[in-house]
Amino acid sequence: MTDHTPINLNKVRKIRDRAAEKAQADANAVKFGRSKAERLLEAARADKARSALDQSKFEE
Repeated sequence: MTDHTPINLNKVRKIRDRAAEKAQADANAVKFGRSKAERLLEAARADKARSALDQSKFEE
């Protein structure tokens, strides 16, 4: 026996499109992105450099 329930074609199309967009986003993340650890490390280094610069300023 086959299932004769109607299929919402708009829902199927949206699910297919979302899967394709997710695959493209994942590919772009691999190609262009940095990991969260890399971003956090860069931010920490920038904060440390800014702090060192602020400490070495001479105020009259």
